[in-house]
Amino acid sequence: MKNYLTIKNIKGILSPGELLSGNFGFEKEGLRVNNEGKLALTPHPTIFGDKLANPYITTDFSESQVEIVTPTFNSIQKAYQCLSFLVDIVNTSIADDEFIWNQSLPCILPDDHEIPIAEYPRKKGEASRVYREKLAEKYGTKKQMISGIHYNYSLSGETIRKLYDNYPGKLSYKAFRNALYLKITRNYLRLKWFIIYVTGASVAAHETFTSECLRLMPEEDEYGSYYSEHGPSYRNSHIGYKNLEKLYPRYDRLEHFLEDVKGYINDGKLSEAKELYTQIRLKPVDRDNYLESLYSDGIEYVEVRSIDINPFEKSGISRQDAEFVHLFLVYLLLLEEDESDVKWQEEALYNEEIVAEKGFDNSIRLLRNGEKIRLHDWADEILAGMDEMNTLLDLGKDELIRVIRDRVEDEGKTYAKQLEQIVENRGFIPSQLSIAVHNKDTSIELIDLETIYNNVELEEVYSKSLPNRKD
Repeated sequence: MKNYLTIKNIKGILSPGELLSGNFGFEKEGLRVNNEGKLALTPHPTIFGDKLANPYITTDFSESQVEIVTPTFNSIQKAYQCLSFLVDIVNTSIADDEFIWNQSLPCILPDDHEIPIAEYPRKKGEASRVYREKLAEKYGTKKQMISGIHYNYSLSGETIRKLYDNYPGKLSYKAFRNALYLKITRNYLRLKWFIIYVTGASVAAHETFTSECLRLMPEEDEYGSYYSEHGPSYRNSHIGYKNLEKLYPRYDRLEHFLEDVKGYINDGKLSEAKELYTQIRLKPVDRDNYLESLYSDGIEYVEVRSIDINPFEKSGISRQDAEFVHLFLVYLLLLEEDESDVKWQEEALYNEEIVAEKGFDNSIRLLRNGEKIRLHDWADEILAGMDEMNTLLDLGKDELIRVIRDRVEDEGKTYAKQLEQIVENRGFIPSQLSIAVHNKDTSIELIDLETIYNNVELEEVYSKSLPNRKD
C-alpha cells in the first residue's frame, strides 16, 4: 500500500472525476439563545419530535444544543444545499424570540448545574441520559457547550473497487479499504494543525465560560467577554473539549486501533468508544455498535472534527471551505508518509494546540520528526504539494488552492482575525447575537416550500425533520 497510493500511480488508474467522486455529509451544532445572548433554557422544540427518532434535527449534550445532521450525498453541492436547508428549517421553527448561536465558543451561560442536559423518554433514552450525566460529572457542563462542524467523507465505492482491482498486493477488499482510510487518518492527524489554522474562528469567550479558557485571552471587550490576538481556534486549544488523559491509539492496522480502544475502556480511561475525542474519527456502518461494526464491517468513512463554526456563514461552513477540505483529504490519500520513529501523535497534538493558541505568533515553531519548523514554511510545502497534485492529475482546483494560499500568506484574511476585529469594535456577545438574528431573518426570507416539493431529496428531509409540524 505504501508505494501504491501515489500521484504517479493514481494518474494511470483513475480519471480526475473518479478521484474526486465521493460521499459527503455535514453535522452542525448550535446553541439556542434568547434575545439577550443568554442560553435558552426552554426544552428542545416539540416540532422536531423525538430526539432519538429524528434523523436530521436532534440535540447534542444539552437540551439547548441543536444538532443538525444531513444525510449522505454523492456531491458536496447536494450535501451543502441540504445543510443550508436544514439550517433554515431550524431557524424558522424555533420560538420567535430564540436564535441559533453561530459560533463555536458559547454564549452567556448560566451556572454549571443550570445547563439542561438533554432529556429523553424513559427506558428508550435512559442510556443516552446516563452517558451525558457521566460526561457532565467528568468534564463539566460548560465545556459540553462548545460547538463545531463535523465533515463526513468517503470515496465512492466504484473508485475504491477500481483502486483495489489494480492493487498488486494480496489484501482482502475490506482490509484494503481499511488501509486506505487509515492512511488518510494518519496523515490528517499529522497535518490537522493546517485545517485548524485556515478554518479557525473561535477567539473570544464570555466571562461565564471556563476560567481556564479566559486565562488564555488577555484582551477584554466592554460587554463582559475576553478575546485573544494570538491564535485562531481556542476550541481546538488545550482547554477545548478533549479527553482528560492524552490517548494515542495505534492507526497502523484497524485491529490495533480496536485493541487499544477496548483497553482504554477496560482501564476506565473511557466510558465507551465514542468518548475518544479525536480530530478525525473512523466510522463504521452501524454507529450504535461502534467497535463491533468496525471489526466486522470495516471502516465506512471518516469524520473530520477540527472545523470551527464559521460565524460569517449561515450554514457554519462556506461551500469553498467544504470543497477545500475534500481536496485536502484526497491529498492526504496520496501523500507519502513519514516513517520516522519519532512519537508522531505526540508531535501532532503539540502542533494542534500551539497553532490553535498561538498560530499568529511568528516566533512559534512546530515539530516535525523531532525537528523544529516554521508554520508558514510547512504550510507552503503543503500547498505546493496540493498544487502539484492538482496540476499532474488535472483536477482543475487552481482557484481553490489560491484562495487558501492567500489566507495563509495574509493572516488578516483568516476568519479568526476578521472575528477578532469585530469583537474589538462591537463586542463578542452583541456582534454574535446580531449575526444570529440576521441569520434567522435570512432563513425566513429564503424558506420556500414550493421549491422543496420540486426536490425529492429535500422533500423527504423536510418531512422527517419536522414530524410534529402543523401544515
